[in-house]
Amino acid sequence: MAADFPSDSEDASLVAKRRTGDNAEPLSVSEISQALKRTVEDRFGFVRLRGELSGVKRAASGHMYCALKDEQAVIDGVMWRGNTQRLPFDPEDGLEVVASGKVTTYPGRSKYQIVIERMELAGEGALLALLEKTRARLAAEGLFAAERKQPLPFLPRTIGVVTSPTGAVIRDILHRLADRFPSRVIVWPVLVQGKGAAEQVAGAVRGFAQMPREHPDRPDLVIVARGGGSIEDLWSFNEEAVVRAIAECPIPTICAVGHETDTTLADYAADRRAPTPTAAAEMAVPVRAELAAVLADFEARKKRAILRPVQLGRERLQARADRLPQREALLEPHAQRLDDLAERLRRGLRDRAAQGREKLSNLRLAPVVLQRNLREAQRALAGLKLAPALVERPLAERRERLAALARLAGQLHPDRPLARGYVRVTGPDGRTITDRAAAAQEAVLTLKFRDGELAVATGMEPPPPAPRRKPRKSGTPPKQDDLFG
Repeated sequence: MAADFPSDSEDASLVAKRRTGDNAEPLSVSEISQALKRTVEDRFGFVRLRGELSGVKRAASGHMYCALKDEQAVIDGVMWRGNTQRLPFDPEDGLEVVASGKVTTYPGRSKYQIVIERMELAGEGALLALLEKTRARLAAEGLFAAERKQPLPFLPRTIGVVTSPTGAVIRDILHRLADRFPSRVIVWPVLVQGKGAAEQVAGAVRGFAQMPREHPDRPDLVIVARGGGSIEDLWSFNEEAVVRAIAECPIPTICAVGHETDTTLADYAADRRAPTPTAAAEMAVPVRAELAAVLADFEARKKRAILRPVQLGRERLQARADRLPQREALLEPHAQRLDDLAERLRRGLRDRAAQGREKLSNLRLAPVVLQRNLREAQRALAGLKLAPALVERPLAERRERLAALARLAGQLHPDRPLARGYVRVTGPDGRTITDRAAAAQEAVLTLKFRDGELAVATGMEPPPPAPRRKPRKSGTPPKQDDLFG
């Protein structure tokens, strides 16, 4: 056993010497540090500490260093890389946690610390505080902004579903889609809770997003779905990796995680939040029967719109036709005028005939009167002096005019150009034909050349002969009554 410390009365020496009753060798700093380490680890080989995280930092090696504190004390902590990789959340300053591990010392700094093997949030309050803190940080980055939201396609051809392939969620979605509008569905199977679930969900969303646009399996809409559960069960959908994957997805996304009262950060990042997976299927596609009814209504409206102008035109035409006067009313004044003119014509002819008969009866054609008139005409003729020049000059003038007309007629004769290589075309009746339309109506054409004629058939059937009128007997005057009734 070590000796007692020397009293103040004993003289201090410059060189350390063994004193009376002192049988303990002096310990080195390393020895006392190791002794303390063993003592602390034996006494506190496993402890669970509750406190607030402070000074959290990750080294390049992957180890995490932090401190746990409460209102009166602080203890340093370290968590090795293997354990940090199994953490279900990202430790941050200010979180209240429960750390399990062993207390040990660090001789290099003469400090004691806890080597943390497992870390959990201290109750749902701490979990909700972490959730709110993460939500505020991501919202500040604009991941939940309304202007980032994309409209959902009206009728997607292919729907991608990120969920568990064995749960009731996928069955509910497929059943609802089959009832409303059967669509092509591609399921990307993932874990929806537990270790690795967040990485699988984020990878599935990014996998759909990275498909080329021309790829036949690229969906037009992505549904991220999971059934209900506690906040710990749904925590994978609060992970930053999942939230960022959904926010950055170029394909419109519906998030249907949990039931109506459950809300995750993935709901904020998605383009549309559905209260349940079944509601997500209802948002994704319309009801085919309702769509068919709407299309039928549009078809009926289109037909009515097309037929409406026709109906209006008929109504306007009928209204205008009703306002037109009757045919008899239009012809009655003209018929009356025709009857009036016919009657006037009859009276006029009768009056002219009566006047002629009266004038003829007044003429006295006695032989003496006729002889007297003849003698008076002979005397008047004898009294006239007819000089030859008065008769010859008009005759000469008319002869010159006649000669000029003869020369002009010779120049304008239709056969005159035949000597220069032209041809004259005449029909069967000898009429000269000057245009193609008239020639096309004749079955036979006559081509008159300079030295003769040539008959040519056009291939057209001759028109039927016009009905010939019955010739009137000569000497039979027309009957006036036939014209005027």
